[in-house]
Order: sequence, then structure tokens, then C-alpha cells
Amino acid sequence: MLKKGDFIELDYTGRIKDDKVVFDTTIEQVAKDSGIINPKYKYKPVIITLGEHQLLKGLDTALMGKQPGKYTIEIRAENAFGKKSAELLKLLPMKLFAKDNVKPFVGLEVNVDETLGIVRSVSGGRVIVDFNHPLSSHDLVYDVDIKRIVTDPLEKIKSLLEMMGMPFENIDVTDDKAEIATKTALPEEMTKGLSESIQKLVGLKKVSFKTETEVKKELKKEIKAEKKETEEKSSEPSKTKFLSAKGKPLSISSKKKEVKDGKKAETTEEKKEVQDKQKQPEHKVTEEKTEETTSKEKKDL
Repeated sequence: MLKKGDFIELDYTGRIKDDKVVFDTTIEQVAKDSGIINPKYKYKPVIITLGEHQLLKGLDTALMGKQPGKYTIEIRAENAFGKKSAELLKLLPMKLFAKDNVKPFVGLEVNVDETLGIVRSVSGGRVIVDFNHPLSSHDLVYDVDIKRIVTDPLEKIKSLLEMMGMPFENIDVTDDKAEIATKTALPEEMTKGLSESIQKLVGLKKVSFKTETEVKKELKKEIKAEKKETEEKSSEPSKTKFLSAKGKPLSISSKKKEVKDGKKAETTEEKKEVQDKQKQPEHKVTEEKTEETTSKEKKDL
């Protein structure tokens, strides 16, 4: 059962309830069929963290307590993009657009002080811009396919960085620590906030940011240290001990002598055994001859 703080992978398609117009989806074919395909966007399932405002409030709440699977969820306007507010209709002077060589017309989407709005009317030297969200005052319907619960720390960190729009080169996770390599150095204030957020959500003890160059330098240093240690170990004299038959340590020269003496003894025994074998048949023949002679003597008698 899903709960706050869980990382989940899902596909979704959002539609306006009244006219069933699709306004957002993670599925490429649906985007093509709905005429909202964006060639710059990579359509694929996304990984989000429940309860961290990465989804609309109504959708986030509706997924709590669910199991992986497919669901259709209705969200009322107040839990989606809110109701329209008259305070967000702004009257702006035409000269504000003229200085940026922009000729406003009804329906034009504009960005004023990092806030998106839509031109609602143009009259004389004045322009009315609506800064309400285009989907405000609309009830919505989401088709959601919860594919799985994500448990891998590496996947979790990657999803958070992508969600924040933070570029990275590599992520290394060892035990409860993570090291994130970036192409260029990031401001300390930014990395501090990101590190704290990732530590909290992923459950790590330490998260650090380093440039790709710094990571490579540290790696070379580690390899050099390991090589030096290996060389030192290989140059140390052998500490192998040999024991005599009585259990006493022997030097290498003593061991050689013992082996040599052992070979001599072994050779002597082998020679003796051969001689015995050679003598034995002769003795047998002699015995046979003796018996034969004895028999003959008896016959003669």
C-alpha cells in the first residue's frame, strides 16, 4: 500500500473532464493521437515521490493507499489548478512589450517577470494579461498506471535530480553515502540544499557533489596508492616456515638438506629391495635343485 515518501514509477494521461481534451501525458502514442506531441520531450514512465508536491494536490492524495495497478481518478478544480482569480488579471502598458519588440494579440502566451500569462485583450496602449493557470476552474480526469514501487537508491537520486532539472555526469552510491559528479562546480548554497533534500528523501547519511575532474583525480590517487601497497607487499621477504619431523622450524638450507638426505635414504632402500628381488629367484632355484638331487639320491639307494 502506497504511503507518503514512497518512490513510484508511473504512466499517466490528464484530460479536461468537460471536453475530454488531453493536456498532458507520458505516453508518446497518446500524445501523437491528441496532437500535443513535443519532439523535445522524451516520453516514458516517470518516477515521483508521493507527498512531496511533485504531482497535483488532488492526484497526490488520491494515490495514497493504492497498490500498483491502473486507476482513473477525478480531481476537482480546487484540488487541481485552483479557481480563477480576478487578482491575477493584470493591466500592463503597451510600452512594456514594445521594448522587447513584442506585438501582443489576444491568445498570445507571454512571460512577464518569470510568470506565464495569456493576453486577453489589447486596447489602445493597454494590454490585459491573465496570469491564472490555463486549466484553472477546470475539473480534471487522470488515467494512471502505477507500475512499481522504486527501492533502488540510485534510481531515487536520479529521479530527484531529473525532477529538479539538475544535470549530472555520474552517481556513485556506496553503503549509505552518495557522490554526485557534475560537469561544472555548483554554488555551495545550491549543493547544500540539494544534499539535505536527497538525504532526507532517499534515507542516506551523506550526499556530496563533486566535479567530474575532481572525481577522476581522486580515482587516480586511489589507484596509485593501491599499486604502491601491492609493490611493498611483493618486495617483503618470504615468511614461510618449514618444520622438521620433530615439529621444529627449519631454515631453507636445512629443508634442502633434509630433502636431499631423504632422497638418499629412499635410493638406498630401493637398491636393497632390488637386490632382495634378484636373490630370491636364485634361492628358489637352488632349493628346487636340492630337492631334485635328494630325490635322485633316494632312488639310487
